[in-house]
Amino acid sequence: MGKRKFQGMCASRPGQPPADLIRQREMKWVEMTSHWEKTMSRRYKKVKMQCRKGIPSALRARCWPLLCGAQMCQKNNPSTYQELAVAPGDPQWMETIGRDLHRQFPLHEMFVSPQGHGQRGLLQVLKAYTLYRPEQGYCQAQGPVAAVLLMHLPPEEAFWCLVQICEVYLPGYYGPHMEAVQLDAEVFMALLRRLLPRVHKHLQQVGVGPLLYLPEWFLCLFTRSLPFPTVLRIWDAFLSEGAKVLFRVGLTLMRLALGTVEQRTACPGLLETLGALRAIPPSQLQEETFMSQVHSVALSERDLQREVRIQLAHLPKSSPGPAPLPQARLPGAQAIFESQQLARVRESTKPEIPRIVVQPPEEPRPPRRKPQTRGKTFHGLLTRSRGPPIEGPSRSHRGSASFLDTRF
Repeated sequence: MGKRKFQGMCASRPGQPPADLIRQREMKWVEMTSHWEKTMSRRYKKVKMQCRKGIPSALRARCWPLLCGAQMCQKNNPSTYQELAVAPGDPQWMETIGRDLHRQFPLHEMFVSPQGHGQRGLLQVLKAYTLYRPEQGYCQAQGPVAAVLLMHLPPEEAFWCLVQICEVYLPGYYGPHMEAVQLDAEVFMALLRRLLPRVHKHLQQVGVGPLLYLPEWFLCLFTRSLPFPTVLRIWDAFLSEGAKVLFRVGLTLMRLALGTVEQRTACPGLLETLGALRAIPPSQLQEETFMSQVHSVALSERDLQREVRIQLAHLPKSSPGPAPLPQARLPGAQAIFESQQLARVRESTKPEIPRIVVQPPEEPRPPRRKPQTRGKTFHGLLTRSRGPPIEGPSRSHRGSASFLDTRF
């Protein structure tokens, strides 16, 4: 009831498409998801365009696990979440998670009560992840991400979606060193310098580095920075096209906050500039208007990968912690689908390991007795077993007959 009410509040906002158009989009998604493998193999461009238009609220629970590959993960590991849910958690992580539960969407009725199903489900999902990846543990930014998933999905499906976001879409973001966040911060500044050079220059002059705003944007997937309907539209595109969407959203926010001379003049220092990034008028963040600007940003997946390689080469070799592994990040739903299909083919064609079967030793057989044939002839045996012998010409006649005497 709480989820339907919250989504209904979102649907009543101005700028939403008419009801008949929403119904038409719902029918398209039902048709695509009914034949998902065929759709992803042959018609991914249609999936991408429908994600950009926005997945209907009634179908996000069906579409998100398919897009991110969580449904396949759950199918391949049918009992994993139940085992993690009943297992005791690490006391250190359980205490930290417990302190953060009430901070996740405190005005949403699903998370108001500590005894409510929202906070209890959130605790179970986050605890399960710390047991699933104990070397990663818990990151505070996982809280709002898991909370949004639980608004739309049961706990088990929300868990596998969280796994895919942390390990496939944004690997290296939520670990103890956050090495990929630091790399993407440098990538973002390089893109800002190329696409919005005056905004980049202003940030350099007032001393606003990317780590002052980018972690809240990217780690939390904008859940704490933008209106909730816009966040859902960002997630639709992000699960379809990958991390490229986050960079496009960040560049759009920079242009809306600091794109004009007047805006930059009104921000002479660090605090004023950070305040401007948080004070963009809500009318400019309305989902339809905002997302059309996001998708018009001139940033392709190839551009992003090239900049990642450049900045990775510039990182100091003496940086603490592990080196970022950008190749572990897959660029969206199509790459994830192809990766899972390839893994399934390899699993089905894996050669069987030959088994050595040791047979128990046979019991010694008694020696075979030789039949008693003394005084017996083969001709005599045939005579006794088959009746009287067939009469014919005598041996002496057959031996003395010549070829000419033979009658045919």
